[in-house]
Amino acid sequence: MRPGGRLAAAIEVLTDIFENHRPAATALADWGRTHRFAGSGDRAAIGTLVFDALRRKLSFAHKMQSDAPRALALAAAPNALGLSVEDISKLADGSEHSVPPLSEAEIASLSTEALPADTPLFIRADLPEWLCPEFEKTFKDRTEAEGQALSQRAPIDLRTNGLKATREKVLKAFAKFNAEPTPISPLGVRIPAPAGSAKAPNVEADQAHGKGWFEVQDEGSQIAALIAGAGPREQVLDLCAGAGGKTLAMASGMQNTGQIYAYDASRSQLRPIFERLKRAGARNVQTFEAGDEDALGALGPRFDLVFVDAPCTGSGTWRRRPDSKWRLKPEAIDERLAEQRAVLDLAAPLVKPGGRLVYVTCSILERENTEQVTAFIERHPEFAVSPIAKHWEKTIGGAPPPSADGATDTLLLTPASHNTDGFFIAVLERQAN
Repeated sequence: MRPGGRLAAAIEVLTDIFENHRPAATALADWGRTHRFAGSGDRAAIGTLVFDALRRKLSFAHKMQSDAPRALALAAAPNALGLSVEDISKLADGSEHSVPPLSEAEIASLSTEALPADTPLFIRADLPEWLCPEFEKTFKDRTEAEGQALSQRAPIDLRTNGLKATREKVLKAFAKFNAEPTPISPLGVRIPAPAGSAKAPNVEADQAHGKGWFEVQDEGSQIAALIAGAGPREQVLDLCAGAGGKTLAMASGMQNTGQIYAYDASRSQLRPIFERLKRAGARNVQTFEAGDEDALGALGPRFDLVFVDAPCTGSGTWRRRPDSKWRLKPEAIDERLAEQRAVLDLAAPLVKPGGRLVYVTCSILERENTEQVTAFIERHPEFAVSPIAKHWEKTIGGAPPPSADGATDTLLLTPASHNTDGFFIAVLERQAN
């Protein structure tokens, strides 16, 4: 496909997303199935264009003075397709496999570099207007920077599986993609986000993945699993295991000793864990039947560590799932808050005296994070926050970086402050008496 055809396809997909309220990944997959002539390079370029348009939807709409799919795709095209305004003007010739010619207003808007100084904060930060006050509550005068960082492309982070490989082996396997060590996680390998029209590599198609040398896992998620400190011979419960990313990370840290119980309320979420456990060589993991809370409760307070990667808004992952930023509704936050309270209350009696409950979200909203921890301790006064610095020194070494929300005992990681996805981590210890 020529660039004009790719641009037209992106407009078609964006129209489908907006008019039918569909997730971007689903709309792109369906477009690919009905346009078999499009090669892998075409589909990748169209996907990049669509996701870049969604990442900066508000600032692009403000720049173009329109939030129509065509306007957003045109605004994203210079970077996503590596085209100048002149290039776009030439390819937009109204032919069958391109788009109608640009208007003078569109050319003028595309030629404008910066937003006006009086542009509202929520537009500069590319945040839903109703949610911007939540960000200001957490980030104060850094709201714009934090919002803009969540509107950029994310790198591909890999976690080395210590049961089968070393970080040096994984780095060597992906040297062809300019892989480098992650700055914080001692297990991580980072492939930089592709620039412009460059295509991101399909790392899971590499033989190193088939051999179980690594798992795709954001550095923030790796840090959360490391801080949990699952050690050899411990009894561990991963209460919201999902597909098992952090279960696998903890199994590696435990050197296949002790016991990890993996549980999730959703059968479909848990289903991929079995193939991943086999590939990774993790032999100390036992899975529960999804949703069987009675079996969980029967275990009683036996766990050294209960890891709660709680359901949340996913606001920390907007770099990777930009459409979810615009689909989030206020009532969805209330639903997630209720689910978080329920899973924390389920976890509390399973932690043995002297044990720890690690609460993690991939959210940057204070209501889901520090406020949720405070409310939990009010309901369960036998727990107390254990300062993150204590666990960082023990598991990663040295002092932790400053938390993006200014907290001292818990840790909020963000793209702007740490170049990770947004992750909140709190360690809660159950008093021994």
